[in-house]
Amino acid sequence: MNILEMHDIHKSFNDLAVLKGINLSVAQGEVVAVIGPSGGGKSTLLRCATTLERIDSGKIVIGGTELCNSDDGFIHYCGKKTLGEIRSKFGLVFQNFNLFPHFSVSRNITEALVHVHKKSREEADEICNALLKKMHLAHKANEYPCNLSGGQQQRVSIARALAANPEIIFFDEPTSALDPELTKGVLKVIKDLATEKMTMVIVTHEMSFARDVADRIVFMDGGVIVEEGPAFELVTNPKEERTKKFLAGY
Repeated sequence: MNILEMHDIHKSFNDLAVLKGINLSVAQGEVVAVIGPSGGGKSTLLRCATTLERIDSGKIVIGGTELCNSDDGFIHYCGKKTLGEIRSKFGLVFQNFNLFPHFSVSRNITEALVHVHKKSREEADEICNALLKKMHLAHKANEYPCNLSGGQQQRVSIARALAANPEIIFFDEPTSALDPELTKGVLKVIKDLATEKMTMVIVTHEMSFARDVADRIVFMDGGVIVEEGPAFELVTNPKEERTKKFLAGY
């Protein structure tokens, strides 16, 4: 079963075409890494998949529910209720953490569980405590984000994304704001999720991580998918010249 299906996705900002007919499917339990140069459309693709940007044309289905389509030549998005259901199917981890600075670590995780997903306070606390333990952050539950390292903040962000038990998690360059030492801890958490068969789409510049953790790599440039294939094979033996040139820089 495919958790994510994106068909013929087009997106422009004013006169700049950023996505030019993207087709991408992600199966349940699959880890897909999206790589490519800056400006190639990677983050825009993620923002369209997670409803942060509206596409101009195409079709997106998440967890079997249609988000939008342009079958009649005009783009149509689902209604508010269905949109809420779709948003509950995915988690999103940003590169700059996006934690609420005035909330404690635990409240950053439980707030949406209580007010959006209608969990009881006791159930939300139970989920939060289990996730913080998993992230090796149980001792930081009552701290505020400003008192955490960047790596710790990102692990809280991952815990928050996992809290609602999503069907798929999107990562937008989750280590780009971290130094190499802190990066290792965050990548280990994501690697552990991969071994648990969590469905993930990861935009990353960490080539060795993409090679070793992803099932499949998608290389984007100029708003199109230039090449995709099994992760290890694509990194070690790319077919397209543009892919070879990009990977030579690593």
